Amino acid sequence: MAIATILVVAGIATLSSPRAGGTIPAIGGQPSQVLNPVGNTVSCSTAVAPAPMLTQVDRHVVTGLLEPFGVAFASDSKHVFVDSLFTLSSSPSNPTPSRADSGISVYSLGASGMAHERVGTFANGSLVGMALSPGGRQLVAANESGASIFSVSRIEQPKSSPSSWLLGSFASKGQGAIEAAFSPDGDYVFVTLESSDEMAVFNLKKAEGNGFGPSDLIGYVPLGVAPVGIATSPNGRYLYATSEAATATGAEGTLSTIDLRRAEQDPSRSVISTVWAGCSPVRVVASGSMVFVTARGSDDLVEFSAAGLVSNPESAMVGQVRVGESPVGLALVHRNNGIVVADSNRFSVGGATSNLAVVSTSDNGSLRLLGYVRAGGFPRDMTVSPNGKSLIVSNFDSGDIEELGVSTLP
Repeated sequence: MAIATILVVAGIATLSSPRAGGTIPAIGGQPSQVLNPVGNTVSCSTAVAPAPMLTQVDRHVVTGLLEPFGVAFASDSKHVFVDSLFTLSSSPSNPTPSRADSGISVYSLGASGMAHERVGTFANGSLVGMALSPGGRQLVAANESGASIFSVSRIEQPKSSPSSWLLGSFASKGQGAIEAAFSPDGDYVFVTLESSDEMAVFNLKKAEGNGFGPSDLIGYVPLGVAPVGIATSPNGRYLYATSEAATATGAEGTLSTIDLRRAEQDPSRSVISTVWAGCSPVRVVASGSMVFVTARGSDDLVEFSAAGLVSNPESAMVGQVRVGESPVGLALVHRNNGIVVADSNRFSVGGATSNLAVVSTSDNGSLRLLGYVRAGGFPRDMTVSPNGKSLIVSNFDSGDIEELGVSTLP
């Protein structure tokens, strides 16, 4: 049986998906379960897959943050940026009562591992999902209804004032900004709005030339309920976005494929296809040929053909594998031959633990769980260094950042 293909506009399932050259037919009366490529049903369960613990993996942990979320590497692989909440205590020189501000921590990576260098706090907003611009000059963090843009060179200057880091901020009419991405040329910024069921598109090039303002907002890409994950295809032609549900009462979520260039000019008509993606899909990454999604509600890693999502969405899903409890973040390693998944256990299921699942990949949809690596509480987002040597994970509940040596992963 083919995978059902739907379009979701403002959370309402419709019968077709707009795309260049026509429409993709959809199936009315969607079933209450997701169907995999061979026709078996996939239930939204909390069952996890058994696998050995991988004790040979090099792992270094730095503690001291309150709710770390987004992570990003500098282009030279020598610095890591982490946004989170910070507790600021009162003192004789600062009698202000303790409070929690959002901010960015800077870590250096050297031969002895990861070390904390400095932190800059910002009283307004709540910085979450982060990304580095293609040229490495800027850092974006999703923030409330939009995003904040920071200068990487100013952040890396040892004596710079944190107030100088912020270049400007984008705002929209939406709510719940959670993940962000740059266009391949760095001229546009895309932000998923979890509470508004859409993605906002901003013109960064215009903002840099004329100053940040309301006219920087291009418009919105309509998505499903609670869109979170966002990724750009390596060839720069497409955006991928996950939505936790197709409808307000549904348990199954979707993956939308978006024409990136059209989104920059006419975002409301830029969706190419939307397909089922498991139960509560929350993050997505893409290689040249494949797109991978974590289905948090069914404890699965789901694999799609990138070409199929454009030309034949109904059969684009090519593989899936059960991992650990409530998978969230994920990252490709070993030249896209492996993938690491953050099993968050964010809902504290009895008997389950947080860990990192290591999965081998292939172009034919064959996914194999190799084992688990120990992690802190609620591993959330992760990123791989540009040189491919280090994997950084933010542990939201335990307040620490961990670095894994990629060469020690199977």
